[in-house]
Amino acid sequence: MDVGGFPRMNRLASEKSPYLLQHADNPVHWYSWGDEAFEAARREDRPIFLSVGYSTCHWCHVMAHESFESDRVAEVLNGRFVAIKVDREERPDVDRMYMAFVQATTGGGGWPMSVWLTPDLQPFYGGTYFPPTSRWGRPGFIDILLELDRLWHDDRDRVLQAAAGNVAHLLQAATIRGEDHVPGVETLADAAQELLDSYDHRFGGFGSPPKFPRPAESLFLLREFKRTRNRAALDAVTHTLTAMAAGGMRDQVGGGFHRYSVDGQWRVPHFEKMLYDQAQLVLVYLEAAQASGDRTFLHVAEDTLRYVQRDLTDSAGGFYSAEDADSVPPDQAAGHKAEGAFYLWSADEIDQRLGRDAPLFRAAYGVGSDGNALNDPQGEFTGRNILYQARPVEALAAEFNRSVVEVREAIERFRRTLLAVRSARPRPQLDDKVLTAWNGLMIAAFARGARVTEAFASKRVEHAGQMETAEPGSPWTTYLLSAQRAASFIRERMWEPSTGRLLRRYRDGEAAIDAYAEDYACLVLGLLELFQADGDPAWLDWAVRLQRRQDEGFGDAEFGGWFGTTGRDASVHIRQKEAYDGAEPSASSVSVQNLTVLSHLAPDALDAAGAIDRTFRLFASRLRFASRSVPMMLAALSAWHAGVSEVVVVGRQSDAATRGLLAVVNRAFLPFAVVAPVGESGRDELARVAPALAGHAMRNGRPTAYVCQNFACQTPTTEPEELARQLG
Repeated sequence: MDVGGFPRMNRLASEKSPYLLQHADNPVHWYSWGDEAFEAARREDRPIFLSVGYSTCHWCHVMAHESFESDRVAEVLNGRFVAIKVDREERPDVDRMYMAFVQATTGGGGWPMSVWLTPDLQPFYGGTYFPPTSRWGRPGFIDILLELDRLWHDDRDRVLQAAAGNVAHLLQAATIRGEDHVPGVETLADAAQELLDSYDHRFGGFGSPPKFPRPAESLFLLREFKRTRNRAALDAVTHTLTAMAAGGMRDQVGGGFHRYSVDGQWRVPHFEKMLYDQAQLVLVYLEAAQASGDRTFLHVAEDTLRYVQRDLTDSAGGFYSAEDADSVPPDQAAGHKAEGAFYLWSADEIDQRLGRDAPLFRAAYGVGSDGNALNDPQGEFTGRNILYQARPVEALAAEFNRSVVEVREAIERFRRTLLAVRSARPRPQLDDKVLTAWNGLMIAAFARGARVTEAFASKRVEHAGQMETAEPGSPWTTYLLSAQRAASFIRERMWEPSTGRLLRRYRDGEAAIDAYAEDYACLVLGLLELFQADGDPAWLDWAVRLQRRQDEGFGDAEFGGWFGTTGRDASVHIRQKEAYDGAEPSASSVSVQNLTVLSHLAPDALDAAGAIDRTFRLFASRLRFASRSVPMMLAALSAWHAGVSEVVVVGRQSDAATRGLLAVVNRAFLPFAVVAPVGESGRDELARVAPALAGHAMRNGRPTAYVCQNFACQTPTTEPEELARQLG
């Protein structure tokens, strides 16, 4: 059946990507990225219109509704261009190549990304969102299409010359040459000071709104606090994390964090939720709990882990990618989606659901009778409330004549009530694809969460024999199980052990797309954290194998760093080394940290020291002169200068004394330490993968801890108090 002269479903109907499937019923004759589209462009002598986005992108939805669902736009696109849709999360290589062009030519970037290419895939014009007609100082989409079509036919030589020049410029920009030495500690001090100079002393965060969480910046500052005892670095991080956790950017009912805050007070979020944000923020909150001793940060981390377990976990164990910002408002059976509709509350609804307890909740979360949203020029949130922690518990207790404990218990009860109410609303769309890189980050978060949560839960770490029993339902055991199940999911569905091939995406029973460097790097990170949590040498063995494969396929043994791609895909003209730690850390930054850990766990397995040195030298100028762009690499450099130690704990993991020693280690803030739990089982496999670790043994039949640096160990100890002293 045709609608308006166009087929109801286009070629994207056969794709697996949730983003591409969102456009499968557009009247635009979309192609996916591939030879069929490229051949059509050459055969028909047409330029390519490339549209790049992702499934939870709000402005992608806006442009789709305004333009790609329009018969008029479809008529122009179908008649004069070859239209290609790309999911940036499936194809980061395509996205980064053309984003570099858009940023170089327009001074900015974002999604949806709109780029026009020659049939040879060379870009000649680009931008982001375009309205259907000219407004807000932006040219109209149809006007641009018609003008570019005219240029293609009337001034072809100039278009082709410009396109070739653009590619040459991008190739030159992608060529990075390093320096002859690793940046010194003064680089770390300058970078930390630059961050602290941008620190918002009133509301927390770094820089002006919109405010993004940027976990890597906090991880770097925490390491500098540990390395130099710079208290200002710790205070800036803890203030920022406290403000973020109290604000509307955190889902106060269901847990987890939204993408960013549009205002400076962390009050009004952009409501999408991304897996990579949850993972990295969990790691930061866990480290803040260790560094400060404040359990509040631990509670935020656990709340986030529970959200991922509940709403972003596949029944087989993999982690889903994201939840959309937009959904149908609960007072509408169907119709146009609105941003944040799932998360907003009217005062009347709060009163109705909580009854006589409503005044306490309204005071706690800033609920106003007419709504509370700041910075809402388009009136999207009129009459609605974005929940945020408006009053401290102590003030609420005094005002309502209750104890602090009673207020906390009441608030948790209110959250459960409202979560049940909210669960009946139309949910935002779930992007249920499983991405290897993002799963690796989340595996790391769950594994670390298991270690730190158990350590903080133990009330008697000073007497190992009195440790609490780890019941199967304990939070830390569920966190560890989540990490193990996700790692097994990838191993069983997205990895080919016979060839060593790793795949990037799994959805709807299909694993596809060869993995990129970031997939290898983040998965290795997750496996190393998992080994440090459960001591299973199989995870360490797999991490070593993956690192070798990454080095062979993506590493640059001459100049350092890792390319994002293998270079085998001819449609991707530029082989880039990602050098930006943005929403996701770069492959090179993560890999340096991985090799630092591997150099201590399996020192003979890889050329870790050489690769680390070359990469620091490659990024030297960026570390010195553009430090805000590489905070994760700075965190790795901080560890390099501080020196990394090893803490080996030998003993059965089920033994209370073993767990008592591990609790001492995992409660402490040790960002420059590698932890190795060595059990009695799996010794043969451990001896094969990491013979030095396997050589450690218990003393006098008791669980024993070894604290080592530069491959020299302090006196082995069986006592938690002595271990704490050795750790400093």
